[in-house]
Amino acid sequence: MRTALVIGTGLIGTSAALALAGRGVTVHLRDHDPARARTAAALGAGTDEAPGGPVDLAIVAVPPAHVAATLAEAMGAGLARGYLDVASVKGGPKRELEALGLDLTAYIGTHPMSGKERSGPLAATADLFEGRPWVLTPTRDTDTEVLNLALELVALCRAVPVVMDADAHDRAVALVSHTPQLVSSMVAARLEEADESAVRLCGQGIRDVTRIAASDPRMWVDILSANPGPVADVLAGVAADLDETVRALRSLQSADEDERREGTSGVEDVLRRGNAGRARVPGKHGAAPTVYETVAVLISDRPGELARIFADAGRAGVNIEDVRIEHATGQQAGLVQLMVEPSAAPVLGAALEERGWALRTG
Repeated sequence: MRTALVIGTGLIGTSAALALAGRGVTVHLRDHDPARARTAAALGAGTDEAPGGPVDLAIVAVPPAHVAATLAEAMGAGLARGYLDVASVKGGPKRELEALGLDLTAYIGTHPMSGKERSGPLAATADLFEGRPWVLTPTRDTDTEVLNLALELVALCRAVPVVMDADAHDRAVALVSHTPQLVSSMVAARLEEADESAVRLCGQGIRDVTRIAASDPRMWVDILSANPGPVADVLAGVAADLDETVRALRSLQSADEDERREGTSGVEDVLRRGNAGRARVPGKHGAAPTVYETVAVLISDRPGELARIFADAGRAGVNIEDVRIEHATGQQAGLVQLMVEPSAAPVLGAALEERGWALRTG
């Protein structure tokens, strides 16, 4: 691939453009808001000048509701040899394109499974897709050259290609992406009118659950409007679990011992099923989940402290697999949780104590 046209310079489109431009592809940028295309160009994602002729690949990075119309316009103008979109819903746009009577041999639907709570070109990064799954939904009509262009795009963005049926993809993202967004927003909504005394108690658990609730509501209305049925199906299952859990918790308030026993069993059941589901979430680099041991270190909120602790771990020859930070309420300090291989935990703990770090045990 030598040339590409990115239509839509939001987070995903600009990130793809940055990755391609960084690897020598000439990238042209287009957006319904020319200022966004100029911003993306200023970031090094390409040029906002129109291409002189057909490019190798047109990448449509617009909301799902606008994918079909944007693709139809691009195909009608003969802008590229191959066309793909990166919308988070695949079945609906495909059916819309079929209804328009377009020749779909030059098109493939795709979806990079990566994103942020922030949107727009200023949130984009060239490494957004590295190591992340990138779903491709070819049909029997998809031209081999177009599939190869899509695979080349995925490789240049250093993502991992995953081939799926379009409707199977939509059911999958309803479960692993769209429903979690709604559930996160529902939990965060409980905080809107909560007493300030309660909000001040927020710890890492509520921060983890509500992190994605900071996402742009307009963007998510577009996404959910394109995949309402599968999301509603998953939410119906969640609602059934919620009803059962509410009943179990009410039973725990009963004076009757048998009812309390049933309540305990009901709560334990949903927690155990949660354990089983969480254990299926892929681990680092998509590998099987790995159980790490945590080394907890007290740290002051001063510039350079995190860099110093990582450097000390490196000197000890220990690879930090993951990290979490809990900030202390009302203090310029916090707790850094370093996740490492179990065999490395005692080595890291001893090395950090030797270098003056205070560990939290228990």
